[in-house]
Amino acid sequence: MSTALLDLPREVALETEVAIVGAGGAGLSAALAAREAGAEVWLFERDPLPRGSTAMSSGMIPAAGTRFQKARGIDDDPERFAADILAKNGGANAAMAHRLAGAAAATVERLVDRWGVRLELVEGFLYPGHSRPRMHAPPSRSGEELVGALLAACEDAGAVLVNGARVEALFVERGRDGAIARVAGLLVRRGKGSEAVRARAVVLACCGFAGARDLVRRHVPEMAEAPCHGHPGNEGDALRWGEALGAALADLDAYQGHAGLAVPHGILVTWAIVSEGGIQVDLGGERFADESLGYSEQAARLLARPGGLGWILFDTRRRALARAFEDFRRAEALGAIREAADRAELAALTGLPPAALARTLDEVEACARGERADRFGRDFTRHPPLAPPFCAVKVTGALFHTQGGLEVDGQGRVLRPDGTVIEGLYAAGGAARGVSGRGAAGYLSGNGLLSAIVLGRIAGKAAALSVRGGAHAGEAEAPVRPAPGRDDR
Repeated sequence: MSTALLDLPREVALETEVAIVGAGGAGLSAALAAREAGAEVWLFERDPLPRGSTAMSSGMIPAAGTRFQKARGIDDDPERFAADILAKNGGANAAMAHRLAGAAAATVERLVDRWGVRLELVEGFLYPGHSRPRMHAPPSRSGEELVGALLAACEDAGAVLVNGARVEALFVERGRDGAIARVAGLLVRRGKGSEAVRARAVVLACCGFAGARDLVRRHVPEMAEAPCHGHPGNEGDALRWGEALGAALADLDAYQGHAGLAVPHGILVTWAIVSEGGIQVDLGGERFADESLGYSEQAARLLARPGGLGWILFDTRRRALARAFEDFRRAEALGAIREAADRAELAALTGLPPAALARTLDEVEACARGERADRFGRDFTRHPPLAPPFCAVKVTGALFHTQGGLEVDGQGRVLRPDGTVIEGLYAAGGAARGVSGRGAAGYLSGNGLLSAIVLGRIAGKAAALSVRGGAHAGEAEAPVRPAPGRDDR
């Protein structure tokens, strides 16, 4: 566990302009932006191969006003996107919501045009809370593909990646009064030894604390016993360093949960099947909430049901839609998705009480036909009713990643409670406060990668400009030149 702050030693093994902690989506995006701004960049990744939370996602980056939307005749803009974020999160962190919504389209198009990242507009359904189709994802709908593309881009850009490198401490420089003046580097362990790295700017891109049970119990007690399906390296390093530095912290009870983790396979099942008219029932065959509001808040509700288990029920029409997602195809291959010709077979396959199941399906069909109002307030009339053959997958709720963290400004600079900047320190992705407000209900689909990819780009560029001088954040990127020391990886 990395918690230490140390005074920068006189002798260091390495000096660089920008050092980035973590090579997931946020770190890789920050690295690309910093290289575009002309800075020397080193990334330090604790794992043997970079993955992070991004690799465990569906790789969907929300952006409004892109040319990909315009080509499909979709009228969208950053203001509408920000309004959707704020409607979901209750108006929290409005300035950052507008900042990220405003920068997302340019970020997506830059990844495609400059770095050859394959992204396409995801159509056919809307995730809860989004008023327009604005998800941009790799063709496989896989975070693994997105991370792979970002890694290739970083290699082309000349960013230096060091794998198997655990950052144990941040180095600081102090003023004459002994107070911390700035963050100035990293203590990095590789194998049995540690090396001191001096950096003129440090970007924390090491995500949140979903993998740290002590911090989850303290800040997100409702998910303390929930399965964690996020990256195990999310141990809260950024939060612990921030606390030691006296940084401002916010929304620490915010998180993304998911009520669609297939049991016992441990594979995420896309919520598109629910958004398009599927339902979720507990082991008694009863619905217990409006599942269309969002998969994040639904996780705790499912975990509170007997056994913490339930079933997502859908049909072959929704199944065809879900097959665009690589994770869903994996779930199918492992036998997680079951198919039944009729209600009787569905009850037999799932073990759900036949009478309760029939009653639930009758109610949903009546709601879909407009004959009655749903007792949980869901509008079923927008989609065709479920029809045989039916499909089912057994699921539980899980914690994916936290959404609270270090308070940052519009350039990704880490702030103190009085609003002053901690010099030399930036944060993005799960290390920074996100735009999901408090708890689970404020999470709008894509908020995680919005903070990782878009805020990562903002922070990386700002970090580079702080050490290179010259251009302002709104000016064009400098040509990318190979970084010194690239061949020493």
